Amino acid sequence: MTEHLDSRSDGRRGDQLRPVDFNLDFIIHPAGSVLVSFGQTRVLCNASVQKDVPRWMAGKGRGWVTAEYDMLPSATHTRGQRRTASPNGRAMEIQRLIGRSLRASIDLDRLGEKSIVIDADVIQADGGTRTAAITGGFVALAVACARLVAAGEIAEMPLTRAVAAVSAGIVDGKLALDLHYDDDVRADVDLNLVMTNDGNLVEIQGTGEKTSFSPTQLTELVELAAGGCERLFQMQAAALAGYPAAAYLWERQS
Repeated sequence: MTEHLDSRSDGRRGDQLRPVDFNLDFIIHPAGSVLVSFGQTRVLCNASVQKDVPRWMAGKGRGWVTAEYDMLPSATHTRGQRRTASPNGRAMEIQRLIGRSLRASIDLDRLGEKSIVIDADVIQADGGTRTAAITGGFVALAVACARLVAAGEIAEMPLTRAVAAVSAGIVDGKLALDLHYDDDVRADVDLNLVMTNDGNLVEIQGTGEKTSFSPTQLTELVELAAGGCERLFQMQAAALAGYPAAAYLWERQS
């Protein structure tokens, strides 16, 4: 059995999440807006409702949820290029992951022919931007859906379960949850896990960065990350306490 990392540069044990915060209604214009913080990683997640769907879905009576992801030039240690055209390969891969993950939480038939676009903009990066974007993006999506119900634009909440994501890795031969930058650059193995609050997995992205890893270690990483997601679900529920229309997502799993 692989041991947990004893301590890290930010003082956490190997099985601890970073401090997590959801600052709702950070921007006033979108239907749902959340500034999510995983430690020093901060991602602004805005959910905008559009009264149409992609052309290939038109006339089917179903909605759509998608995402766009970007990183401000000064979000990392060195200034990046400002994107003015198509997203780069990394951004494209991440925004597709965010979209897939959030669609796992929603019954698109209940949404009707509407689209909800989640814009995930990293304003400060210290590792785990994609997992923060998914976890915060779900909260923004839940707020947007609750407001659609309150406004009478849809008949019932379309969300069927909550979604959260977190990273785990093997650093210096030991297990670590929710990798920040100092962990990430040293990690032998890096894994991102997306999970629903009914205990199912949406996606696992695991990579041997510096070495291979065994099936046993994969199981350990998944269990560690799943435990982290369980704590994130509790935090999402607390953040959405002001939106009773979303409470059933957790009541049904208790």
